[in-house]
Amino acid sequence: MKSDETLDCYGLMCPMPIFKTANKIKDVEIGKVLEVIATDEGIKKDILSWCNTTGNELLDIKETNEEIHVFIRRLK
Repeated sequence: MKSDETLDCYGLMCPMPIFKTANKIKDVEIGKVLEVIATDEGIKKDILSWCNTTGNELLDIKETNEEIHVFIRRLK
């Protein structure tokens, strides 16, 4: 999946990936896609709740080796 912006949260533990995502999404244009790269397994559950709460769209979660790639479309 193609992203417009990338946020590197490699090695960060909960709640930092969500905290950094919340800050970074403000810099992403509405309709564009943010890719978050993380290693904390908790992001898979937390990002869904965060998207539901903030009104952004969770497009996909892909896992490669130790990395988790989360794709979010900014809707608001």
